[in-house]
Amino acid sequence: MNHGRRSSSLPKRGLARDRQRQTMSQGATKSSERNGIGGEQVEGRQAVRELLKAGRRRTYEVFFDQTVDRTGIVAEIASLALDRRVPLKELSTSKFDLLRRSESSQGVVAIAEPLRHYDINSLLSQDLDSRAKKVIVLDHVTDPRNLGSVLRSAECAGFEYIVLPERRSTKITPTVAKTAVGAVEYLKFVLVPGVASALEDLKKLGFWTMGLDPEATDTIWSVKLDSAPLALVLGSEGKGLSRLVRQRCDFLASIPQSGHLDSLNVSAAAAVAMFTVIR
Repeated sequence: MNHGRRSSSLPKRGLARDRQRQTMSQGATKSSERNGIGGEQVEGRQAVRELLKAGRRRTYEVFFDQTVDRTGIVAEIASLALDRRVPLKELSTSKFDLLRRSESSQGVVAIAEPLRHYDINSLLSQDLDSRAKKVIVLDHVTDPRNLGSVLRSAECAGFEYIVLPERRSTKITPTVAKTAVGAVEYLKFVLVPGVASALEDLKKLGFWTMGLDPEATDTIWSVKLDSAPLALVLGSEGKGLSRLVRQRCDFLASIPQSGHLDSLNVSAAAAVAMFTVIR
C-alpha cells in the first residue's frame, strides 16, 4: 500500500529496497537502544496513531499487514500518514512478521526518528517555576511491559520527565511503546550515568526525592508534599530500590496494603503513587 492506494504486492525492486531498509531500521533501533533511548520502531495501533498525531518527531514509513482491517484506528492512521506525507506500505503477513518485534503489533508498524533524550542539568535547570515539578526516576526497571505501563500512568497523571539510567535498564523498545499506547510521544526522557548521582543533581535543583519502598514505616498517605518539586523514585522488579539509591532519597514511603501478598508490582505501585502525589 502506497499513498493510500491498496495493492496486493509491492514492485520487486521496491521489495528489495524495503527489505534492506527494514534490516537497517532494525539494526539502527537496536543500536540506539544501546546508546540512546530507542523508540525508532513503534508497534501497535494506538502507539502509531499517537506518533503521527503528536508530530514531535519525523515518521519515515508506516507498514500494514495486508490482512489488517482498514476501519477504525487503522483508517485514522492511514489518514494521518497521508496528511503528513508519510509513505504507507503493505506487506504480506510473512514479511510483516519478519519486521515486527513485539508479540502483538496489531498489524501496524512505524519507523521513526529516535526519541530525543536530555542531560539532567541542561533540561531540569531551565525555568523551574514554569515547568512540571514532578519527575519520575526509575532505578533499573528491566521489564518492557512494566516500563510501558509506568510511562502510560505517568503521562495520564501529568508527569513530564522520566529519568532512566544508561545501563541495566530497558529502553523504549517496540514492546514498551505499544504498552505505553503512545505516552512516549508526550514525555521527556533524561538519561543518566547513575541513579544515585542523579538524585543528588535533582536535590541541587530544588527537588525533594521520595523513594517508594514497601518496608518504609511512613506511608504515601502520611507524607506532606505541598507544592515542592518532587522526584518519585521507583525500584526495579523484585529487588526494589538499590541500597545506594535508597540512602540518597530524602525519605521513603510505602503503599498501605491489606492483602496477603508482599507487594504490588512496580507498574501498579507507580500508578497508585503518582495519582497520590498529584492530589
